Amino acid sequence: MKKKYPLGSYGLTIVLAVLFVVAWVAQTYAGWKDFAAEQKALGEAAQVFGDSGYVWHWLSQTMENWQSEFLQLLTFVVLTSFLIHRGSHESKDTDDEVSDQLDRIESMLQELKASKRSDS
Repeated sequence: MKKKYPLGSYGLTIVLAVLFVVAWVAQTYAGWKDFAAEQKALGEAAQVFGDSGYVWHWLSQTMENWQSEFLQLLTFVVLTSFLIHRGSHESKDTDDEVSDQLDRIESMLQELKASKRSDS
C-alpha cells in the first residue's frame, strides 16, 4: 500500500516555498516601514523607485541575506565532504565502520568455507 502524504509528493517543496515567500514578504514590509520612518526623520518622502528609492535598499538587504545563507550552506557542504564529526549523519566515519565490518564478515565466511573444505 502506497503511503499518502498530506500535500502529495511535493509537500516539502510546497511548504518551503510558502515559508520562503512569507519570509520575503515580511522582510519587504518590515524593511519598507523602517525605510519610510528613516526618510520621514530626514524630512524626505519615501519612494519605492528612483535614485534613493526603497527598491535599492530592499535589493541590498535581499542580496546580503542570500549571500550569507549561500555562503554558510556552501561552507557546510564543502567542509563536510573533507572533515568528519564521528557519529554524525554527514560524516563518512559510519560508512568506513560499516565497510570494515563487512570486510571482517567476509573474511570469517572465507575461513568457514576453508575449514569446511578441510573437514571434508
